[in-house]
Formats: sequence, C-alpha cells, structure tokens
Amino acid sequence: MSQSDSPESNPAPKKPFIRYVKWFMWSNAFIAFFLLPAAAATYYMVTVYPTLPDPAELREVTYQVPLRIVTADDKLISEIGIKRRIPLAYHEIPERMTQAIISSEDESFFEHGGVDYKGLGRAVFELITTGKKKSGGSTITMQVARNFFLSKEKTYLRKLNEIMLAYKIEGELSKQEILALYLNKIFLGYRSYGVAAAAKTYYSKPISELSLDEFAMIAGLPKAPSAYNPIANPSRAKLRRNYVLRRMHDQNYITEQEMKAAQAVEVHAKRTGPVIDVSAGYVAEIARAFALEKFGKAALQNGLTIVTTLQSDLQIRANEAVQKGLQAYERRHGYRGPIKQLTPEVMEDRAALLSMLQKTSNFGGLRVGVVTEIKDKAAQVLVETDETTSLPFSDLTWAAPFKSVNRKGRAPKKVEDVLAVGDVIYLQWLDDRWQLAQNPRAEAALISIDSSNGAIQAMVGGFDYFRSKYNRTTQGKRQVGSNIKPFLYSAGLESGMTAATTINDAPVVFHDRNLEDVWRPENYSGRFYGPTRLRKALAFSRNLVSVRLLKKLGIKQASEYMLRFGFPVEEIDRHRDLSLSLGSVQFSPLQVARAYATFSNTGFQIDPFIIKEVRNFNGEVIYRATPKIACLTNQCVAGDEQNAPRVIEARNAYIMTTIMQDVIRIGSGKKAKALKRLDIAGKTGTTNDQKDAWFSGFNPHIVTTVWVGFDQPSTLGRSEVGGRAALPIWMDYMSLALQAYPNQAFDIPKGLVNIKIDKETGEAVPPQTAGALYEVFRKELAPEVPTISQKQIETLTDELFE
Repeated sequence: MSQSDSPESNPAPKKPFIRYVKWFMWSNAFIAFFLLPAAAATYYMVTVYPTLPDPAELREVTYQVPLRIVTADDKLISEIGIKRRIPLAYHEIPERMTQAIISSEDESFFEHGGVDYKGLGRAVFELITTGKKKSGGSTITMQVARNFFLSKEKTYLRKLNEIMLAYKIEGELSKQEILALYLNKIFLGYRSYGVAAAAKTYYSKPISELSLDEFAMIAGLPKAPSAYNPIANPSRAKLRRNYVLRRMHDQNYITEQEMKAAQAVEVHAKRTGPVIDVSAGYVAEIARAFALEKFGKAALQNGLTIVTTLQSDLQIRANEAVQKGLQAYERRHGYRGPIKQLTPEVMEDRAALLSMLQKTSNFGGLRVGVVTEIKDKAAQVLVETDETTSLPFSDLTWAAPFKSVNRKGRAPKKVEDVLAVGDVIYLQWLDDRWQLAQNPRAEAALISIDSSNGAIQAMVGGFDYFRSKYNRTTQGKRQVGSNIKPFLYSAGLESGMTAATTINDAPVVFHDRNLEDVWRPENYSGRFYGPTRLRKALAFSRNLVSVRLLKKLGIKQASEYMLRFGFPVEEIDRHRDLSLSLGSVQFSPLQVARAYATFSNTGFQIDPFIIKEVRNFNGEVIYRATPKIACLTNQCVAGDEQNAPRVIEARNAYIMTTIMQDVIRIGSGKKAKALKRLDIAGKTGTTNDQKDAWFSGFNPHIVTTVWVGFDQPSTLGRSEVGGRAALPIWMDYMSLALQAYPNQAFDIPKGLVNIKIDKETGEAVPPQTAGALYEVFRKELAPEVPTISQKQIETLTDELFE
C-alpha cells in the first residue's frame, strides 16, 4: 500500500456545523462593522446632515449684549441685561489672549481641520479605561458649533453633529473668524460672556491692559468657570493659571523667565460691575422703560445704546447738591444718635468689625464707621474702607440731641456729649474731610431743563435711588405754594395790569363755597402792608395780594391762563377756587420747571424730554428725538412744525423775569445774590406749616426747580421755608450750570419803556422826583408822565389851607 493511500494521510472532512458558525460570525461582523455603519451613515447624511445649521449664519451672528444708557457726552449711567458682553473683532483681541486660550483649550487649533482625532481618541480611551473624562476631546471649532447651534444634552448624536458642524464651519470661516466667535461667546463666570467682559469683571480694565498672569487666568476659566474662579476659589484658580502659563511656555509663546514671573504673581482678581461714570438711577429707570416700550424685551439684549440728554458734570453736581442740602437740613435739626452700639467684645476683632461695617446699609455717598477711641477732644473712627479718621469737637457742635423738627436738646460741650466708643455712625465727605452725618429722613428733588428745547440736563429724584426708587421729579405731586404766584401775576399783566399796579395788602375774610365756610389767609410774617405794587408783592411773596389779585382777575380767567404754561388741566380744575392763588395745586417738580421755562425762553411752551437718541449695536441711530424749539432768533421759519408755540408775549415774560430778579435782589431769594450773576431770576415757594419748600429759578438758557419735604407730608420745621431749605441746593447746582453762559443781563424785547414811579403808590412822577424809582411798562400801557407829582399837589393843597 502506498504512502498516499494510508489512513493517516487523509484528513477527516470538516463538519458542516463549524463552517456555519464561521460563516455566521463573519456575516455578523460584516453587518456590524460595514453594513450597519454604512446604513447609519447613509441615513445620517440623507436625513440629519441636511438639517444641520448653515455655518454661514455665523457671519451674521448677533450676541446678547446689555442695554447701555449714557449721558449726552457718552458717560456710562447704567448697563441693563442678563449677560455682560463686550464683543470684539479679531484684530481687537490681544495676541497674548489668543495664545493663552489656544494653549489651554486647543493647542493644534491652527493645524487641524475642525476635529483633533488624536485628542478625541485620547478622551475616548480615558473614558473607557477609567470611566471618567479627564481630558477634553472638543476643539475650539467644535465648541463654537456646540455653543452657537446645539443643545447641552450629552448624547452620541449631538457629538456626531458637533463633529460634522465643525467640518462645515472650518470650510466656511477662517481660523481668525472662528477664534473671534469663541472668545466672544464663552461663559467665564459672574454673568460675563467673552474675554473682554471677563477682563472688566475680574480686573476692572480693558482687555488690552491685562498683564500676562491675567490673560492666563481668564484663559483657564472656560474649562470650569466656577471651579477655577479666581474670586470664589483662588487657590484652584492659581493652579489652573500656572498650568496655562506652562502650556504657553511649552508652545514657545513665552520664555521661561516670563512664565516664572507670571506664576509668582498672587491672585488679585476682584469682582466689579460696569464702571459707572455718572450716578443717575432715576434716569436709568426711565430709559429702561422707554427701551422696553419702544423695542420690546429684546432691547435688553440687543446691544442698544440709549443716549440721554443729561450733561455728566451737571448730573454729578446735582447729586452732590441734593445730598449736601439734605445733610445741611439734618444738621439744623440735631443728632438722632448712632446707627447702633457695639460691645467691647465685637470691637476687638478688626476683620469682623470691617465686615460688619461694610454690610451696613449706606446711601447718598455716605460711609459707615465706628468710634474706636476718644482722646484729645476728638473721636477716632475706623471707616468701612479700612482707614482711620478723626472727628474733632469743632465739627460736632451742631449735634445737639434731636427732639423734634422745631426743638433740639442742650448744645454739646465736649465730644462725649455726642459720641461714645462703639458707636456705629454715618460719615460724609465734606470740606475735604470726613464729618459726622445722618441718613436723612427728609427727601429732595432737582430737575434742570434746557429752556430752549426741553432737554433735561440733570435729574435727581431723591437722596439716593437705591434707598428709594420713587422718582420725586416726575411722580411726586406736591402743593407748590408761592411757586404758583408768577403765573398768576403774568395773568394780571395779560389783563392790562402793570408791575406798578397796587393791590391792598390787608386782612380779608372769604366765604367760599369751594373751601371751608370761612377762609382767612395771611402773610407768612403775620403782618399787613397796605397798598402794595405787584412787583414788590411778588418779590416779598405777599399772600394777601395774591388772593386779592386772583379775586380781581376771576378764577375762570386766571385758571384758563395758567394752562398756557403746560400745567395739567385736571389738576387746575380741581382747584378752581381762591386757594389757587397760594399754590394749593399739586404739581411735580418737572411740571413746575417746564412752566418756568416759558419765562426763561421769552414766552414759548416746550416739552421736556430725556431720551436724545437710540443707537443699535453697530452704532446706527434708530431713534432720534425731535423736540419743538423756542424760536429765539429772527432766522426762524414761520410755520415750521419744529417751532415751539408761543403762549405768552415776550414783553410779559420779560417784565415777569425782572420781577423775579427782584426776588433775588431784595426778596425771599436774596441768598442767591451770592452767585453774583446778572442773568438769574426765580421764586421761592412754601406751603402751609412748611410741609414743602421750593425754589424755581432760571437764566435765558436753563431752568432748575428744587423741592424739599417729607414723603409723607409733615412740617419740615418752622423756619424751613423755600429760601432756606430749597434755595441753597439750587445755588449749589446753578453755580456750576451757569458757568457755561455769559454773565449778561436778559435781552430786552421791543415795545417797552422805563418810567419813574412813586415807590409807594406806583403812579408816574416827574423825572426829577427824589426817591422815585424806574418801572418798566409796555408802551401802550405806559402812564402819562405828569409835570408835577400827586404828592407835590397834596403838599401844595395842605399849604393853601393851613
């Protein structure tokens, strides 16, 4: 038998079962690794891929940017919005910032095509072997795809979409465009989105001014804004920052010396909000409401800029004037005591003490301090800012105990009569030093308007917006007292009276069915002065003359005339009685200032406004105010819709202005003479029991009204009249506001003449008459000048019958 025929040389035939198993395994493998992926890929490309967003949309992307509110001279008042963002173009982003971000987030950004497979594979391997994701597999491009187009859900489909979108983005945009999108979009903590906003939030400066260690700190935030936050977790933030610096060194962006120097810098981030240039909370709220009404809720995130009519220097001075004026009122009425008293145990821990002081509410520029020692006739005070100051007794002499608005306790004779160790007190920066102050109970408002067009130059609605958001310039309707009188006197001129017309200042009793059964008005002084010229009566604010004047004119005629000044008809209608003559009507300071603007601009009615224009994110003007303008020159076009309507004659406005100049020259507002101006006029106002104090004054360009009082009407105190409580605030503000205008007298309109009159009777007298004074008259109403005066006639008659 041959070797080939032996049984050992013929292998047994393969079993059909084994062949079947192998076939089955290879078939499943083919299906699993080839057919299913191919089918899934086909399905994805046919059904899902076409629905992915078009990356070209990123060229037109709009960011959620806060609403900015600024003054007319571009000083920031407020930023309002959920997200804080300052979008930058790529060329505006410092190179150090891009280097730091690339080093920490995607070191091969400029080499890959949107997906870093090496990094992605490493992340997958770590996830499989450890069960944890230690390193990120997403490139900057993939993060852009996720941040702009995809949800935050963690699914394999979203990851696939992210990869595909990254490729599409890379094919559509340049690397620089992608990086700019990323750096403007990423969340970096504390409502800050984008690196420019983070620079402001953590370091309170533009991104261009950051140092290397600060760039690295911000670059470390995208991975975990909370965990690596330099304020909340400074130690972890420092580790992350130093890691970024090492990666920058590894990438040859910085030298070893630069790396070590930056790593040695201590964490110094401090949370800051937008740097507000001008405090104007009441105006910011008006602007916010305007934006919402005009542009809807999107206004708070579309990067609009609302430009107000405020002048920053005037608004700052107005704030200071109101705050100082209310503190001056407090000092006139005594000291109510400390905020609270601390025990000796609390005083021992300086850090805890400072923390407590900083948490104590303070408003209106006040600071909080605690008395730590009394020696050498002075109190030593630790201020919340961690500085120490001294309050000498000479600055405390005003601080007699407050008893009521009309009474104080015994005047202090030493520091201990006022303060004690452990007293927590308010401090005001005044006359270049800290002084004892109080959180005022009274309130005040100031409104200042360009009288030619109504542009509001300054608005202060109270002592501090964050103490009370109630805007007293627009919402506070209070009795105006004698501030109403110029409009009544102007009605008198309109009816044919003159400034020399006399009305008897004598006791009067009225039975007026619209008032109480019997009304006995009286002058503030309680005295009576007999026949009084209108000029003198207004200068000294004689109440009885005003009442008789209204009686003479007729309530209907006077009421209708007052409407010319823009006062609301419904309020005038509620007071069509003799009390109108003494200011029983209730108006807001804004309404009063608007009315006085008519005297300032020679007779035109203007409409106050505070929104000058609105710009979109690109700086394009999408709204602009078109106020009516007082026609003060001969170049105005008759019939122009932009002309403000003339409501009183120029000569009437001028004569009333000269009378109100006398208010300042000799009358109830004579404190204002200290301003040494030839171009100011105004009127005080005080209501019953001194519940409201007013002063409204103007020059040919600007009008300002100040009100002082309690929100719940009650007396300010017996002596707190308009000339004492409100006028000093007006003067403080106007001392700056008037500097923009030449110190020259009001222009005199045509058709007026000056004639000498007897100062007692108001009658014309011969030019040579001793003791006479000049009065201004409209030509057609000028009295005939006699050759001999009435007094001379009376003297001759007496001599004849002696």
